[in-house]
Amino acid sequence: MATMSFRDAMFLLAESRERPTHVGSLMLFDRPEGAGPDYLADLHRRLVSGDVDVAPLFRRRAMRGVSTLGQWAWVNDDDIDIEYHVRLSALPRPGRIRELLELVSRLHGSLLDRHRPLWEFHLIEGVEGDRFAVYSKIHHAMMDGVRAMRHLEKALSTDPERRDMEPFWAVDPRPGRSSRPVGESAPAPSGVIGSAREYVGGALRTAGTLAETVGQTLNVGPALLGSLYRGLVSDDLALPFEAPPSMLNVPITGARRFAAQSWPIKRIQRVRERTGTTFNDVVLAMSAGALRRYLSERDGLPTKPLVAALPVALEDSGSGNALGAILVSLATDEPDPAERLRRIRQSGLAAKQNLQGRDPMTVAALSAVVAAPIGLGLVPGSSAVNQGFNLIISNVPGPKDPLYWEGAKLDGIYPISVPLDGQALNITAMSYADDMEFGLTGDRRAVPHLQRLLGHLEEALVELEAVADATDPAVG
Repeated sequence: MATMSFRDAMFLLAESRERPTHVGSLMLFDRPEGAGPDYLADLHRRLVSGDVDVAPLFRRRAMRGVSTLGQWAWVNDDDIDIEYHVRLSALPRPGRIRELLELVSRLHGSLLDRHRPLWEFHLIEGVEGDRFAVYSKIHHAMMDGVRAMRHLEKALSTDPERRDMEPFWAVDPRPGRSSRPVGESAPAPSGVIGSAREYVGGALRTAGTLAETVGQTLNVGPALLGSLYRGLVSDDLALPFEAPPSMLNVPITGARRFAAQSWPIKRIQRVRERTGTTFNDVVLAMSAGALRRYLSERDGLPTKPLVAALPVALEDSGSGNALGAILVSLATDEPDPAERLRRIRQSGLAAKQNLQGRDPMTVAALSAVVAAPIGLGLVPGSSAVNQGFNLIISNVPGPKDPLYWEGAKLDGIYPISVPLDGQALNITAMSYADDMEFGLTGDRRAVPHLQRLLGHLEEALVELEAVADATDPAVG
């Protein structure tokens, strides 16, 4: 048994039917050459056979009780039902991407069963173009979205001929770990003495975690005051709780809508090179331009610029959650795409410079202060409070080479994230081979016609390409 950190446990403590807190991904595969009509059914039968092992991380389930002092902890599930977790589905004809996204939207809105390990893996056949899809989801308490993507990458191969690959749930994402069950660094003592030792050990670990949190909070005080001062004297640095109210910052329901599309990296790269910005600046500018159009169509564009929270990786523990955040103004009040891109770049630079030169503990604590509204968004009714920012936008570097699974080429991988109460839209982009894959996850009611944002992303990129064409490379 292993007690969860507070950062992991908060995703269980605050979860409800209206606020599922799992992350996911949609992967599109080309069927291998010569694959018969029963290819996916045969693959499913092999995956759920008793011959497939399950990694310790994917055997654990969440529990809490007297032995954990009421805290959430991980225990090993010795009777895992793999057929429950690994499922086979089929799309109705004609199996368009539209039908696929509708199915994934429904699957992503359902809660994971807390009496079992908190993950699911869905094989989906019947996708047009002789393809099949995989939708997977895992609870945020187990790992954040970046680590989930890294795990999927680890379970794939660059060799199209390889056929002896372990399934995703047989691959342990933690580097250098043994096969010993999670939370058992040594055989557990038995009897009353063992139970008492475990109880006291859990209490001591809890006290240690609390002391560390208090220490970090005290340590970040001067840094936070300095950040607030710099924000007051600088127009570039976005500060918590200065984001304007918008139609995105409302209560959410449990139903989800997911939309996804790919763009060639070379298009984004060309804008980056000619304008002297970063790849992330261009992704943010695409998102800002799309949001400006989307909100304007609904007479809901605030006069003040939207503020986005950008997750940043902290220490690497190999599992769990290790993310902080910075805030960036999206300059959505600016009609000129060139000036909007410039302001986004300046805001991002100011946020990064605010963390430079600080020790790791201060960086982690300062990021936690900035990211605090994320935790607030997990609390029911928190949408009545200004959330500190309008939405989360993530840019995840992904695999540079094409990947394969049992001979099937990965055609695209699209991240699916967590909308929050008061932040009804999440935009996550991930690079893969020659493409940038955008995954948009929104509350079905609060963000209507979510798919229109995909068209607006294309329009925003075309605008930025025009800016790049008009820019002297020697100056940009």
